[in-house]
This record gives sequence, C-alpha cells and structure tokens, in this order.
Amino acid sequence: MKTLFTAIVLVSMFLQIGYSQDVLVEAESFDHKGGWLVDPQFVEQMGSPYLLAHGLGEPVANASTEIEIPENGNYTVWVRSKNWVPGDWEAPGRFVIMVNGKETRKELGTVEGWNWEKAGEVSLRAGRAKLELKDLTGFDGRCDAIFLTTGNAIPPSGMDELKKWRRKMADQSAVPATEKNFDLVVIGGGIAGCAAAIAAAEQGLEVALIHDRPVLGGNASSEIRVHTLGIYGYFERILKKIDTEHYPNGSPKALEADEKRMENVRSYPNIHLFMNYRAYDAITEDNRIVSVDAKETSSGDRFRFNAPLFADCTGDGWIGYWSGAEYMYGRESKSAYDEGWESFGDLWSPVDPDDKVMGASVLWRSYNAGAKYNFPEVPWALSVAGNYSAANGEWMWEFSRNDLSQVYNAETIRDHMLRAIYGSFYNQKQKCGTENLKLEWVSYLVGKRESRRLKGDYIFTFQDVRQHRNFDDAVVMEKRDIDVHFQDRIVDRGKPDFLSTALYYNTEQYYVPYRCLYSVNITNLFMAGRCFSCSHIGLGGPRVMRTTGQMGAAAGFAAAVCHEHSATPRDVYSRYLDEYMALIKNQQ
Repeated sequence: MKTLFTAIVLVSMFLQIGYSQDVLVEAESFDHKGGWLVDPQFVEQMGSPYLLAHGLGEPVANASTEIEIPENGNYTVWVRSKNWVPGDWEAPGRFVIMVNGKETRKELGTVEGWNWEKAGEVSLRAGRAKLELKDLTGFDGRCDAIFLTTGNAIPPSGMDELKKWRRKMADQSAVPATEKNFDLVVIGGGIAGCAAAIAAAEQGLEVALIHDRPVLGGNASSEIRVHTLGIYGYFERILKKIDTEHYPNGSPKALEADEKRMENVRSYPNIHLFMNYRAYDAITEDNRIVSVDAKETSSGDRFRFNAPLFADCTGDGWIGYWSGAEYMYGRESKSAYDEGWESFGDLWSPVDPDDKVMGASVLWRSYNAGAKYNFPEVPWALSVAGNYSAANGEWMWEFSRNDLSQVYNAETIRDHMLRAIYGSFYNQKQKCGTENLKLEWVSYLVGKRESRRLKGDYIFTFQDVRQHRNFDDAVVMEKRDIDVHFQDRIVDRGKPDFLSTALYYNTEQYYVPYRCLYSVNITNLFMAGRCFSCSHIGLGGPRVMRTTGQMGAAAGFAAAVCHEHSATPRDVYSRYLDEYMALIKNQQ
C-alpha cells in the first residue's frame, strides 16, 4: 500500500469550542507534480520550497496528492501563495485547488506577497481525499502549502512564527534524527563543488556532496545553461570531467553535459551524493564547524552531516554565513585596495563603498514551431519590457539594483526578469513574420554572478591582476579579461533596466593564491566558487566556471593534506606548503 507521507496531521488541538482537526500539506511533497516544478531557491527568504507552474504561457498539468482526513467534518481550506505581479491587471499566476475532483470557489495567487489565502470550505469524510492544483494561466503560479482545519485557526504569516508552527505540525525536533559522518562535506554541486569532491575522493577521502537541485553543474547545468569559460590550470584532467563545450549560452546541449558530469561524479564510490538536499544551518563551536544540517526538498527528510572539514561552494556563501565567517558584499571604495582605473572612473570602482554587485541572468530561447502560435497578452509584463522586443536572451539579460540584495531579494530579481522575457517575446510576436515563433525554454532559476564573498587569509584584488603577482601558494591561474557588469550605462542611454553591459580590462596571465580558499576565522572551512576571498573587482576575472573549478580542485587536494596530518586549512599553508604544492603540480 502506498505510504501517505504527504500530509502532516495534528489531531485534538484544543480550542475554546472543543478541538479541531488540522491537516498541513507541504506542496513540494505532492506525490505527482504534473507540470508543476519544485522551486527551492528562496527558502531563506520565504520559508520553504514551493511548487511553480512554469508553463511559458500555457497552463501546466495538474499536480495531485492523496491525504488522510482524520474525521468527518467541514474543513476550511487555506493556501499559502503569492500574486507575483500585483497591479490593476489580473494576477498572472492564478490557480485553483481541487478537493476530490471539485474546485474550491476562489482563484488563488491573487494576494500580494507570500500570504495565506482562504480557498473555501469543503465537507469531507474520514479517510482518503485527493488534492489537486489546477493552473489557470501558465505564468508561474506558485503554491507553498495547504492547510485544512475544522476550527477557526488561521495559519501564522510571520517568518519566525511560521517556522515554529510548521515544526510543531510536523512534530519535529530542532535536531535532525539522522546523522552521517564523512571526512569532507562539500555543500554546493556546481563546477567548484564537483571539482572539490572529485579531488578529495581521488585522495581517498569519504566525501558528502550536498546539492539542492536534481542535476549537478550550477550555472553550467541544463537548468541555467551557461557554458564554462576559463583555462584549466593544473586540473585539466578533473575539469574535463565536469565542464561544457563552448556552445551558445542557453543551448539544449547543456543536457548532454549534465549526463557526462553526473556519470563522472557517480564513478567515484567514495563520493556520496545527496541530490535535492538543501543545507539550512551550520553548527559551530569555538570558530569551528561541527556539522551542517540539510533537508530533502520534497520529503522534508533531514540529515545532520558531521565532518572535520567543510567546503562552502554554495555561491552565496551560506555555510560561511551561518557559521559566523567574515564576509564582504558590494563594491569597495577605490582607495580600499587601490583599485581605481582611469578608463572608467567611478563606474569601475567608486569613491565611497556601496552595495552594488553584478546582477543575475535568466536565459531563454524560442523557435519556429512550424505553425501559427498565439501568445497571450501580457500587460503585466509590458510594464517592465516597454517596447523592447527579442526572440532569445543571452548573458546580458541581467538585473541588479542597489536596493535589491542578490541574496535576500533573489525572487524579486528572478520575477523581474520573467516579466522582461515574457513582455519582450510578446512584442516580438507582434512583428510581421513571427506568427510561428514559440517559446522553447525559459530558465526559472537565477544565474548569479556575485553576492557574498567570504574573507580568507588573503583577499585577491585588481592589483594582483595588474601587477601579475605570483605567489608561493599560487594554485589557480587565469588569463581571462577582468570584466564587471553594470546596468547603469545602458539605462543612461534609455535602454531597459534588464540588459547589462560589461567593462573589460585586458590582461596577461594572473594567479590566485591558496590563502583565498579558506576562511580567515572559521578554522575548518574551505570556500571555492564565486564566494572565494576577493574584492568586487578581483572577482571580475576568476568568477568563470573553469576557474572556480580550479579553486574547487585545489580545496579538495588541500582537504586531503589536512586529513593526512590532522591539520587545519591554514596549516596547509604554514606547515605543509611544499607537500601541498607538489601534489597540486603533479596533477598536470
């Protein structure tokens, strides 16, 4: 018999009028997702993964699940959802909930912000009941959770109260019941994380690789589809197992790269993959991480991962942040690291520091469907797109704004880009000869360039590039131009705010030292990827994925030296540098 794990039942909750029967259903745990997608990108902002109806303008197939109703009664149905484009138009993400095949009376996804909406009341008998989510628009409706109650309770809306309430409904303790022990725990399965896991595994370490998506690769995966750039440095053999061809960004050939990457990572028996697990906490004692907690995004299963060493490859530096690692965000003043450059003045590096960072991209493609295709009117998208028209979107489809954090406002940034895409495509469809044009693929994941940067014993800067500084611990090398992105110059020319431009500094080969790959104050934390220790301008060149893959491999080999000598990452530099550098150079 199928296990009914999708509903969490809390019985006999005492109220003044007696007791109520309450059932909480997390939408991401639906047995059958239909055309709805699990979106876990914004858990830290809105509290949970959710289901997304990403139909590109065509309603997606229903999501469905069965739940257990504890006793006969009249149940009020609450749904936590969001109108992602509030305004004077109909909400683009509308949907309804169906109970035992019948629609409740209210369309959902119509209230601004993440809130509980009252869907209606239903009479139910004890036993099994079927819930369905019916998408009405195909334009990114979203459902977080469903709450059925025979009482007058309204679910809490505040983040702290909601978190406690969910834990109480699930009868969960604060500590995961299951613990796992490893030599190294790598969090983040992008190119940097995969390279770190492979390098450590090749040296015999038992490695946990935790990744919150169903495919590896991060920005290089088929979900985001950015090709890998950069050189291989010392690690060509490893990086060729996980990189991509230089196909156009957005290409479906990213699916083939996914298969290659997964096959190669799985070929290591001592890499233990935890796909669709999202880390949510780091337990730290005396400036040392003891364990990391992670949750499976659909089932809610929680594990605690114990290890002497951890590698933060999350991009946003979440493990460092939770553990109390020192970090940086935004642009430093040009005087902080002598990073001024006369060619672009304050645009390159400002007089005063600010929170401006490079933006996130959402790539997309369309194709000739061979027959006439009608795309719906999207007035709610034209308010962003204006008169701009396009049939596809490359790297320059990017959004950043001073008042929007790439960490805490990522959903707002993603949604702004979706409006830009749908509006620009609609405008393209109005042109003569485009009646057969149809959207093929639009990413719903934000491809980030910059957010938190964790501070190491050394901070890599623009001057390291300009002066071609070499280091006794140079483990990463690159010759790619420094390039930083801005909306400003295009906006000043009257162009849309969702397109960017790049400012380039041409250079010869430069080097990144190992001291940029471990935390200055958390004694057992490595970092690799765009959260490595660097200034804003210093990030401009080494942020591409083959280069961050070099960082990951260098961190993985350093973990092996730590394992061999029961040492810290800092000890590798101060006590075992010759041994470490010989290991690194032997990889060529």
